[in-house]
Amino acid sequence: VQLQASGGGLVQAGDSLRLSCAASGGTDSSYIIGWFRQVPGKEREFVAALGWNEINTYTRFAGDSVKGRFTISRDSAKYTAYLQMNSLKPEDTATYYCAGTGRYYGGPHLYTRYYEYDLWGQGTLVTVSS
Repeated sequence: VQLQASGGGLVQAGDSLRLSCAASGGTDSSYIIGWFRQVPGKEREFVAALGWNEINTYTRFAGDSVKGRFTISRDSAKYTAYLQMNSLKPEDTATYYCAGTGRYYGGPHLYTRYYEYDLWGQGTLVTVSS
């Protein structure tokens, strides 16, 4: 499985963007996709995660910084996960990465630490101007 992130760009504050993370080769019936972001000189920061099994889907967000503005979803037929980002702010400017791992157990505890993921897509740059 390889992950490919796309959808970044230059937008103005208040605009929306939808990032995509396509999993070539498909994923297991239980899988997790996490979104992280990073700015130069800072650690990679957890943004959101989506985990699923054959019955349930779980989501988790970083907290007040993105909660209520970002949503995460997937299209199982396309093996693609999405990060919908609304009401973007200049502080959302970063390179966004999607990550996955087949070691996900399929339950509601979603991984928020970068080292819990072993598969990474290339980053996609999001720039939000004020």
